[in-house]
Amino acid sequence: MEQIPQSAFLETWHDAMAVLAIVMFTLGIIIYLVYKLRVSLVHDYKQKHDFINANEIKWYKWVLYIFGLGAAMIVNLYGAGKIAEVGVWFFVRLFMSLAGATMVGYVGALVLEYYYPTKLNKKLKKWRYLPRTNPKTKNKMRLLSEAEEDVHLDEGMQAEENVFSIDYDVWIDEKTGDIKIEKYDGHLIALRCGNCGFYTMKVVREEIIEHHSDGSPSELLKHYQCSYCKNVRATQFHVSRKEGEDYKLEKPHFVRNTKDIDLVRVEIHSSLKGKKHYEFQTVEQAQKFLEEFDFDKGR
Repeated sequence: MEQIPQSAFLETWHDAMAVLAIVMFTLGIIIYLVYKLRVSLVHDYKQKHDFINANEIKWYKWVLYIFGLGAAMIVNLYGAGKIAEVGVWFFVRLFMSLAGATMVGYVGALVLEYYYPTKLNKKLKKWRYLPRTNPKTKNKMRLLSEAEEDVHLDEGMQAEENVFSIDYDVWIDEKTGDIKIEKYDGHLIALRCGNCGFYTMKVVREEIIEHHSDGSPSELLKHYQCSYCKNVRATQFHVSRKEGEDYKLEKPHFVRNTKDIDLVRVEIHSSLKGKKHYEFQTVEQAQKFLEEFDFDKGR
C-alpha cells in the first residue's frame, strides 16, 4: 500500500516511537541480565537466598514496567504512513497506549505479588536447605529440626522467634559438634495456603498447649492466616528439652527427603464422633500424633 506523506511532526513522532520502543525492550533485557549476573556472583548459599528474597520481585517489576512502556511505543506506531495530519485518532491512540502500558504494569505487579511467590518459594527453599559445609573441616552439616534447634539458641534468639520477627536455622557438624546458625526474616517467609495455593500463609499468633512436669513448654500451637484469601489453620510443634551435648553424642542418621512438604493434614472420621482434621509441619509429627491419638479426648 502506498504511504501518504506525513506532516513533519508525525514523521518525527513515529521515528521517536520506533527508536524508544527498541530502547525500552533493550533496557528491560539488560536489567534482567544484570540481575541474573548479580545473583550468580553471590556464592554463599545464605547470602544468595537473602539477595533473591529481597530483590527478585522488585527487579522483575522494573522489567515489566519498562516492557509496558515499550509496548506503549509500539501502539503509537499504529497507522503510521496512512494518515497525514494530527487528528482525534492521534489522541485516541495516545490514550490507548498509556492505558495499555498501565495495564501491563498493573497486571504484572499482581502476578508478581500473588502468583510468583509460589515459584520464588521453591527457589528460596533450594538455597536455604542445600547442605552446608563446615568451613573448618569441610564436613557436611545437618540441619536441626525446630524441636532440636532451641537448645542452641540463646534467650534473645528464642524471643525473636516467639514474636515471629526472626527465624533461625541451626546446622550441626555431627563429627565435631560445630554449630552454624543462620538468620532469616520471619515475616518474609510464608507457607503455601491450602485454599488459594499462594505462599501467603503466615503466623499470626502462637500458644503453649502442653507443659512438662517441671512447667517448661512441651507442645506449641502456631496459628496461621492467609493474607490473600484469609484462610486459617493451626500447626502443632514439639518443644525439645535435649541439651546441646545430646546432639553431639548422636550418631549420624538418614531421613527421608521431606523438606519440600509444607503441610501434613490428617483427617479422622468416626461414625459416632463425626469428623476432625489436624495439621502438622512434618511427617514425623503426624506419625507421633496418630500413635498417641484418642478420639474421645479430641487429641
